[in-house]
Amino acid sequence: MAGGRGGLRSGPAANEAFAAAYRAFDNEDMAGGIALMAKERKKWVGRPDLLIRCARHYEGAAQICIRKAVASAKKFISVSRSETAEKPSDKHDTWWVAECPARIDLSGGWTDTPPICYEHGGLVINAALLINGKRPIGAKVRRTANFSVVLIGDNDSRLELLETSDLSDYCIPNAPGALLKTCLIFANVLDPQLPQSLSEQLQSKWGSGFEIVSWSNLPQGSGLGTSSILAAAVVAALWSALGMKFDNEAVVHAVLCVEQMLTTGGGWQDQVGGVFGGIKAASSAAKLPLQVQTEKLNITPENLEEFSSRIVLIYTGKPRLAKNLLQNVVRNWYAREESVVSTCTNLKSTAEKCRDSLQNWSFDNIRSCITEYYEQKKLMAAGTEPVSVRELIAALTPYISGHTLAGAGGGGFFFCLLKNPEDREEVEKLVPSVKGAHGSVVFGAAIDVSGMKLTTLPVTA
Repeated sequence: MAGGRGGLRSGPAANEAFAAAYRAFDNEDMAGGIALMAKERKKWVGRPDLLIRCARHYEGAAQICIRKAVASAKKFISVSRSETAEKPSDKHDTWWVAECPARIDLSGGWTDTPPICYEHGGLVINAALLINGKRPIGAKVRRTANFSVVLIGDNDSRLELLETSDLSDYCIPNAPGALLKTCLIFANVLDPQLPQSLSEQLQSKWGSGFEIVSWSNLPQGSGLGTSSILAAAVVAALWSALGMKFDNEAVVHAVLCVEQMLTTGGGWQDQVGGVFGGIKAASSAAKLPLQVQTEKLNITPENLEEFSSRIVLIYTGKPRLAKNLLQNVVRNWYAREESVVSTCTNLKSTAEKCRDSLQNWSFDNIRSCITEYYEQKKLMAAGTEPVSVRELIAALTPYISGHTLAGAGGGGFFFCLLKNPEDREEVEKLVPSVKGAHGSVVFGAAIDVSGMKLTTLPVTA
């Protein structure tokens, strides 16, 4: 309608003229919101630049609707106070720790993304990975005598929350401590809308302050699901410190809600991969409320060991660039672009084949499904295969069968399976010499059959 003019409007949809419509959507008055949007739209169709800005506000309205739809997942979050839990102020000498594996997607990614996952239905096959023999993502929480909250992240960055106003930027993803602040609000540790001060809330509700330490030992932009899995670890450690009873299903659905609050959006497959162990088939039906169901595939220990023996995981040296990637895929979905809709159908079909091949242990079919999936991901988001990765694939083709870039692609980790496990040393020697692959590093990787690990540790001075 704008005739290719007006530019691409990807900034905030915050014009006051649309505020009344947004409030209606927030209050679940869909008919009222639509009517208000249509009335306002008439004022924005005179120039291409205004039309583009108006379209961005329609997209903002759609994001509110998506957030409301995803919030239906709360129905499947079952959390209760443990009967054996200590009184809130009794435990200042304990760390509650959650450690998680990384996730590698094997088939079906993108079908877990709202709104695709509840409009079309989603099916993803993924696996939990130990990296260099360890779970690389985690968080720990302890209670403190001071009525404040201390957040400690990577590189020992430290942020102390003293006032409820310190939580005000929780929905700005790049703000310091935004993810941890969102988890605090979601877990009902603090409520920035209450009149009580932060210290008063902590004292009356919990009888203590809190310290939260989070970490990831993976490169930034890895494509291995780090941010969602980190949210899962933080929520699990927080609930543990609060004396709550919960299960993995509750954590998976909690992260969906946390990421909507944080405004990063995202699907459900990452936290499934980092919370549940082994190789899983996770799905959601094309309906609301949004429920994620996870099935741990029945694969023998011997076959899992064989799978691990063939894994080669290479960090490409190029962070995965996700800016606008999710937004563009959702735009194309809502436009019902034929290539995107058909690819979503094919993604689910390939995931079904991958699940059956894993259950029946047909290794040739497993590898074929993974490569087929990679081609489908490139159709969903064009330009997500760097030239250096094409060079890497060409150089490794004699040794590998079955490969993909982790996550949405564009960089991060390259995952592949060896034709012969005895070729590992040869491949590791070859990688640094590949044209354009300078900076690529081979990491050790193996299937983690256990998934998220919850423990306690004593607080040491």
